[in-house]
Amino acid sequence: MTTHILGICGTFMGGIALLARESGIEITGSDDNVYPPMSTMLEEQGVEIQQGLLAENIPADTDTIVVGNVMTRGMDVVEHVLNSQLFYTSGPQWLYEHILKDKWVLAVAGTHGKTTTASMLAWILEYAGLKPGFLIGGVPENFGLSARLGDSPFFVVEADEYDTAFFDKRSKFVHYHPRTTVLNNLEYDHADIFPDIEAIKTQFHHLIRMIPSTGLVVSNSDESALKDVLDKGVWTPVEQFSSTDTSKENDSSKQGWSVEYLAEDGSEFKVYFDSVEQGTVKWDSLGQHNVANAIAAIAAARHAGVPTQHAIDALSEFKGVKRRMQLRGTVDDVKVYDDFAHHPTAITTTLDGLRKNVGAQKITAILEPRSNTMRLGIHKEKLADSLSKADEVLLYQPADVDWDMQAVIASLGDKARLYNNVEEIIETVSQDQEVKNILIMSNGGFEGIHEKMLAALEQRK
Repeated sequence: MTTHILGICGTFMGGIALLARESGIEITGSDDNVYPPMSTMLEEQGVEIQQGLLAENIPADTDTIVVGNVMTRGMDVVEHVLNSQLFYTSGPQWLYEHILKDKWVLAVAGTHGKTTTASMLAWILEYAGLKPGFLIGGVPENFGLSARLGDSPFFVVEADEYDTAFFDKRSKFVHYHPRTTVLNNLEYDHADIFPDIEAIKTQFHHLIRMIPSTGLVVSNSDESALKDVLDKGVWTPVEQFSSTDTSKENDSSKQGWSVEYLAEDGSEFKVYFDSVEQGTVKWDSLGQHNVANAIAAIAAARHAGVPTQHAIDALSEFKGVKRRMQLRGTVDDVKVYDDFAHHPTAITTTLDGLRKNVGAQKITAILEPRSNTMRLGIHKEKLADSLSKADEVLLYQPADVDWDMQAVIASLGDKARLYNNVEEIIETVSQDQEVKNILIMSNGGFEGIHEKMLAALEQRK
């Protein structure tokens, strides 16, 4: 059997490629946007990648075309597949039929934190000796891969609400049939496919409808939109969690999962379940958002049989995820971080965690608004506030962004500047003698800015 994946360098489709190859299926793939870490990981695993989404890149002996959701009608390769009556399917449908249908699926859903929480959950299960399979929209440092089959009934999947394919406009996660489900948060995003937040809530409700009564929903009680989803109907036990510091609360009857911060930056905190102390997490991750991710992962792992203290011990050895506040390098005490943040809430929480960690040290934030929602300008009114904790802000305006960022610059005042050239950003920042922490935020390759910045800092040294 030979399978060709259209859009293979997307984080999800790259994971499908690894799972298929591990299953003994011959895999080829093609893409227009080939950049690390996914391209590097696929090459290391021996997956052949063709540059360009072209009909001639599909081998003649291909049995199945797995179509990524970046494919649209009108693209030459899509029209070729349809006109030639080639057999095609979506990535999520392929995943269910070939991998998930006989598994205990642990799905992590939400606007933010899916990749990190799924990585934590997979690592906790691995630490417990359960050898889970997983498909995650990033590369967990503890594994070095975004996907694997595993050697147990357990399979962790990042459950994305984005649509499935040009021929299936349902959210990806409705294909997964999870038994354990984490609901991290819910905000308006993906403005290119959802008209409003109510449409997203409906998709989450469809997910809830598919969870068995013997399963578990782990839901963030700090999120009112998730309460709305559960109010639509839930037929499964629910465990609530909160990342709000409870140290000043005296309610001994508090239900669900809660925390007490021992370090302001979230690097150390106590975990409680139904007001009973479970243990203390001391780790390298930062920020309240990662505390929320951690307790959600602990709760989901407990449902799969992992004792809470064992999960806490596992998190002390959690190494993070590539491109999620990943320290790419340090030159002369100047740190360069790479982060996937592309929504105002994610930008805010990332900067808050870094600020609490570095104190008064200078933070230079560099942002590329690359997501479809950002490019449409949906969150432009919130962008300035989300960047407020940085000492210096450099916004990059790509040529295909059709809204003017000058209003954001004006709101931030003298500390913000607008650029349309990556090389100018690198030169400006690398020559700043006061620079200390460079936080680069983009959900794309950003023209290799991270390595170029480190090289420029080395040259300055």
